[in-house]
Amino acid sequence: MEIIYDKLVRDNIPEIIKNDGEIPITRILDDEEYFEYLLKKDGEELEEVRNADSKENVKKELADKLELIITMANFYGFNLDDIIVEADKKREKNGAFNKRILLIKTIKKD
Repeated sequence: MEIIYDKLVRDNIPEIIKNDGEIPITRILDDEEYFEYLLKKDGEELEEVRNADSKENVKKELADKLELIITMANFYGFNLDDIIVEADKKREKNGAFNKRILLIKTIKKD
């Protein structure tokens, strides 16, 4: 039986598949493909957060999203600390999302 996945997987997944008695068919992505598949994977993980059925599962899915953020940062030569510093700067300037503010519209003054 053959199952088509066409998705980016964590580094140890092919070995885990082999240990389960299956044969993984893989290839290494070039830079352009790699980042596109990272973005696609991020969308998949967002859906998994959205569909998580418990707080514990939300935590696990958010951990997957964090791993993707770390990987994307590394792709561009940053580390997680660099991203956190940037987030702190943006939070200082623009605030966070804690107040749950929904911007409906703006009206330009004459």
